[in-house]
Amino acid sequence: MIAKRIGVIGFLSVLSSYVLEIASGQIVYSILEEVKVGTTVGNITKDINLSLKELKSREFRLVSGAKKQYMRVETDTGVLRVNERIDREELCESAVSCSFNLEALANSPLQLYQVRINIVDVNDNFPVFPVSSTYLNITEITGTGARFPVQSAHDADIGVNSVKMYKIDSNEYFILDLQTQSDKTISTELVLVKALDREKIPNLDLLITAVDGGSPALTGTLTIKVNILDVNDNAPVFTKSLYKVSVAEDTTVGTTIISVQAKDLDEGLNGEIMYSFMSHTSQNIMNRFEIDSESGNVKIKSEIDYEENNAFEIRSSHR
Repeated sequence: MIAKRIGVIGFLSVLSSYVLEIASGQIVYSILEEVKVGTTVGNITKDINLSLKELKSREFRLVSGAKKQYMRVETDTGVLRVNERIDREELCESAVSCSFNLEALANSPLQLYQVRINIVDVNDNFPVFPVSSTYLNITEITGTGARFPVQSAHDADIGVNSVKMYKIDSNEYFILDLQTQSDKTISTELVLVKALDREKIPNLDLLITAVDGGSPALTGTLTIKVNILDVNDNAPVFTKSLYKVSVAEDTTVGTTIISVQAKDLDEGLNGEIMYSFMSHTSQNIMNRFEIDSESGNVKIKSEIDYEENNAFEIRSSHR
């Protein structure tokens, strides 16, 4: 385990096309992402009590601060329509809620209306594992009940459309154990349920499937190639169970902040150690820190900000 603490720094399922409400003087529409260009969002001039005659005489227009002009108004009907493809993940990345603001202007007299467009997520992204396949080396004397972390899949969608479960293809040696973390993400471990015998089966392939909560559900797969090794009766052990370090928030990117070390009493290949962060480590931590798989050096990967996070707790594994 590594604990890093910063010291000085520290459904809308489907709507026909839109939902309209007027709150605190602001007009609010909600629309599904990825709808076709030209889709009707609402009759904005009707919603602000502006006649079609006034639409032209008062030079009604939309002003957007976004780089793209996602919306347009038909001058002969007052209908607000989608003008460009809207991708929620491109617009808001992984934010829980996604919206953008417009201003509607009418002259003579000058009137300003605030408009917010809420973008509702649709299930348009597949769960994706960091790699399509990976290797797991296990000695034949490994006892049943042994656990092995599985890399988590990432889904750019949010809420119900994000990853909801993992499955493993039927086999007699391993099952999956799923744990829901405090941030609602799911950590996954392989659990050995039957003793291995290299003389009977030297290797096997396990297929892990990540399933999101969309309807229909989308999936992604990871193949784990298990190599059963001859007796290796010593597991790596960290020299400490807990590492602590304090780092200033202006520490240069690339700086090594701590080095973790594990020892293995075995020799040769059986004594070689590789370090990594646990599979369920949050994307926030993965974006800011990295660990050298050979040396165990933990480095700053990108800038850290005390106001955003004043402490991090990172779990590391070795193999």
